[in-house]
Amino acid sequence: MAGVALIGLGSISTLGMFYLFYVFNALGYVCGGPLPIQVLLTRWFDKSRCKAFGFAYLGIGLGGAMVPWISHELVQLFGWHTALRTLGSTIMVIALPAALLAKEPIQREKCLAATPVESRSIFSTLPFYFLTLGSMLSIAAVSRTQQNLKLFLSLDLRFTQREAARVLSLVLAFSIAGRLLMGWLADRFPKKHVMLLIYLLVAGAIPLLFAGRSHASVYAFALVFGIGLGGDYMIVPLMAAEIFAGFALLIAMGLLGVLAAALLPKGQKPA
Repeated sequence: MAGVALIGLGSISTLGMFYLFYVFNALGYVCGGPLPIQVLLTRWFDKSRCKAFGFAYLGIGLGGAMVPWISHELVQLFGWHTALRTLGSTIMVIALPAALLAKEPIQREKCLAATPVESRSIFSTLPFYFLTLGSMLSIAAVSRTQQNLKLFLSLDLRFTQREAARVLSLVLAFSIAGRLLMGWLADRFPKKHVMLLIYLLVAGAIPLLFAGRSHASVYAFALVFGIGLGGDYMIVPLMAAEIFAGFALLIAMGLLGVLAAALLPKGQKPA
């Protein structure tokens, strides 16, 4: 669905077709994006689960670091219509075989967390609401920063399109290190402390954009924000797996995934 959406968006001629393929874009993200990956990893791994999340999310970081450059070159060479169709076809060629090879995890009787909560009482527990609030605020912060970063670099700092693409790629490249680092830390220290560290990194990175407004401060921002970004999207499902178990875990992660999708800027996926 995600591949069809991009191919269709590269071929549209009416507003109705735009809405149709944008629906496919959203469905592709929900059905084939982070949510099913998180559920599969949570059910497959008990020991070293955080490390497994970190390695699994490397693909998102690598793709995110490469796509700005690939998209820029495709647009320059062939125009945005062909660029979208090419990216959509690439998704189908690479992701579809990988999805077909994925196997359902073996069902396990033991709990996924030390303190499981019955699915029927999930909405009466404070941890669920605290986790939901933290997820909403953190995703809103990182997604809005990403959404406006290119405009800030281009309009306020007068970066060229190539320089702006370099910064965006650096952010996503550093997010790869962030995924591995935060996954390693979460396997060895309380996850709530790792979550606080991630949020502090994200919050501390924003002022760097205004500290002198130089290339050095922007690259320092890319480093700090990228590491925080890498851990931000994976720490919430890890916390959910720590608190909930069984079907309650699926409900919690599904609701958190919907909230994340609703808060992301239109057309943006997690890095």
